[in-house]
Amino acid sequence: MLGTSKLLAASFTVLLLASMAAGPRVDAQTARNPIIHADVPDISIMRVDDTYYMSSTTMHMSPGLPIMKSKDLVNWSLASYAYDVLDDVDELNLNNGKHSYGRGSWASSLRYHDGVFYASTFSNTTGKTYIYSTRDVDHGPWQKRSFRPMLHDHTLFFDDDGKAYMLYGAGEIKIVELKDDLTGLQPDGVNQVVIRNASAPAGDNIMLRAEGSQLFKVNDKYYLFHITWPRGGMRTVVVHRADKITGPYEGRLALQDKGVAQGGLIDTPDGDWYAYLFQDHGSVGRIPYLVPVTWQDGWPVIGNDGKVPMELPLPASEGLIPGIVDSDEFTASESAKLSPVWQWNHNPDDSNWSLTARPGYLRTTTSRVDESVLSARNTLTQRTIGPECTGEIALDVSGLKPGDMAGLILLQSNYGLVGVEATDHGKQLVMINAETSKPEVVEQVPLEQSRVYLRAECDFRQQADLARFFYSLDGDTWHPIGNQLHMTYTLTHFMGYRFGLFNVATEEPGGQADFDYFRISNSRNSP
Repeated sequence: MLGTSKLLAASFTVLLLASMAAGPRVDAQTARNPIIHADVPDISIMRVDDTYYMSSTTMHMSPGLPIMKSKDLVNWSLASYAYDVLDDVDELNLNNGKHSYGRGSWASSLRYHDGVFYASTFSNTTGKTYIYSTRDVDHGPWQKRSFRPMLHDHTLFFDDDGKAYMLYGAGEIKIVELKDDLTGLQPDGVNQVVIRNASAPAGDNIMLRAEGSQLFKVNDKYYLFHITWPRGGMRTVVVHRADKITGPYEGRLALQDKGVAQGGLIDTPDGDWYAYLFQDHGSVGRIPYLVPVTWQDGWPVIGNDGKVPMELPLPASEGLIPGIVDSDEFTASESAKLSPVWQWNHNPDDSNWSLTARPGYLRTTTSRVDESVLSARNTLTQRTIGPECTGEIALDVSGLKPGDMAGLILLQSNYGLVGVEATDHGKQLVMINAETSKPEVVEQVPLEQSRVYLRAECDFRQQADLARFFYSLDGDTWHPIGNQLHMTYTLTHFMGYRFGLFNVATEEPGGQADFDYFRISNSRNSP
């Protein structure tokens, strides 16, 4: 990838010289922005031959640091995760009243160097920097390295001389040289400030100091991308360039449109260039955009006359199902592993979930008493998608104990859920709305059977950010339950709403919930 080897650097130079003035071709404009209408923030993209690879922020989910693949920059599938568990600490395990909501692991950096894939990240939870590597991005295994200090929003970079660096920071951007084995900082290596105020090209009145470093080497120059946010304005892209990795750097405001920002550069095998960026898009989360790039006087010029186009000369999207999200009948494979579309809310308790205890079902068993669904372990999640989507489950609640509740949640700080609650007097369907941060039981319906069907529908059109919940006793006739959930993106969780399959005990552990299936669609059934 960019700047990772002399051979690749030479090929990029040839492609760049051929495409400097032309920019992306405009025939067959069929792709549309956003490229992914789902929460895939802080992306890092690289190309190896004709295949693109993308990583994204994980936050408190496990497994983490997802690696996605594409042949066309538009249609992506999940290849693997760099780690199963970031670290074994109370905050990530949801133990002893601690959690890692809003923290976990943040912006990643993805590189390819000398036949090895590298994915790096950092964590406010642990105060560490992490580097993972593998020669087989699809199957692993991934080797883990971690060290202190935590390098905020860093970009990992292998220069042509083989030395490895990280550039990082917010506002003031620094560079450090890494040890040859990438296990920490080189004691006598480069360690200095390269840009005193990276936000300066966007003005003096800054709300978010420049961060999200991503560094590229093109035609023997270094290009350093950042996001910043002028007060009263919008998220903005600034770019600095230099002849040496240590500077001096000169900067420009590169894009200020639609709040589309944070990312870097990618080229195609045909010599077209794009910037990959994201946009805050309400409760569905931070969603990726591709923006054409041309080159003028050695600077990347992002957008069409400074604007983000909605159509792109790339293949049309085939949808996010089954690439980024997918349905699951929970039919266990030989390895009894979950589909890669799933991530646990925090680290899972692997002794209390199974795809084989009851073949054809996901069984979760409570191992302790919790105060709420947000503190319960083994909530299994995947993204919601826009502009509309529906998640549906079939659930057997015959194994619940009094005080248990299991069902389907739209997970964020201000969540909503529909579930089955077991009491000493029987079971009942319940809808809970926590849009004010105070969970409210809105409706309860007596339940006389063990199998039930639950559904959540999301409307993200024009950022309506509304959800409704439903239940069915036979899987055919559906009834609304509770009220409308007004979904809000909060920094408390710092991620878009997710579908979640939960099982929580409030009186005694040991209750079982058997999930027969989860089915997702990109439409809603209700008006």
